[in-house]
Amino acid sequence: MNDRAAYGYAIAAVLLWSTVATAFKITLTYLSPVQMLTAASAVSALSLLLIAAWQGNLSQLIPTFTRRPLYYLLLGIINPLVYYLVLFKAYDLLPASQAQPINYSWAITLTLMAAIFLGQKIRAQDWIACILGYSGVVVIATKGNLTALQFDSPLGVGLALLSTLLWAGYWILNAKNNADPVISVLLGFIISLPFSFGISIYQGGWQAIPWQGWAAVTYVGLFEMGITFVLWIKALKLTTNTSKISNLIFISPFISLLLLANIIGEEIPPSTIIGLLLIIFGLIIQQKKAKGSVSNK
Repeated sequence: MNDRAAYGYAIAAVLLWSTVATAFKITLTYLSPVQMLTAASAVSALSLLLIAAWQGNLSQLIPTFTRRPLYYLLLGIINPLVYYLVLFKAYDLLPASQAQPINYSWAITLTLMAAIFLGQKIRAQDWIACILGYSGVVVIATKGNLTALQFDSPLGVGLALLSTLLWAGYWILNAKNNADPVISVLLGFIISLPFSFGISIYQGGWQAIPWQGWAAVTYVGLFEMGITFVLWIKALKLTTNTSKISNLIFISPFISLLLLANIIGEEIPPSTIIGLLLIIFGLIIQQKKAKGSVSNK
């Protein structure tokens, strides 16, 4: 029964995460990246506050922070502040069909960073995964023109790759964090909000934003940053086979490409499909060495 519920939560999370690339592009037509971060973070913080209260864990918020204030300050600056600023700017500069698969290679980046910062051994299959994954990134970024190595937006590609470093770094810092995961993520959003709001004011404030923009950024706050994370954690807690649940995440980028093509009419070049398959194959090979490990998205 628990496994059936776990699959339900996991599939719901995967389907919701599959929509966010489309939601990012729609939102960026109305808001700047920093406005998008600020508004989405506020929505996410509110939703996580309500979830923590419903779970009866809200009383842990202040004690959790006061035990390690500098640690949570660092986490909040990395994610959501810097990570999402970098990611949203990458989506602003690149087609979503390029930005999303490149960002999806974060799990391969995590392997390399874990070896450097946690002393974990890199096995042969990890190196194969890295070669396949970053070959896929190059195929996507160059639209298959490998010999020319020309990028539509070198800055956008660089930011998308930087986002993988930031996300992997965030999870390395979280490796030994025993606090409630909802409370930990909620603290990050609360800590980051004054910074992102201050940056948005410095960059020119808030012009009139139509309701479509507010609706889109609310969706991003709920289903990229907030509720979906809780669904995924719930699935991982209920399942008796973490590996099978984690593997469901491989469906997400393909659904995402279909939505991008059909909802916003973005052209999906064959090179994106080829590059994404290389990344996915790399991730599958990588998973074989660490069954039961917890992956996020």
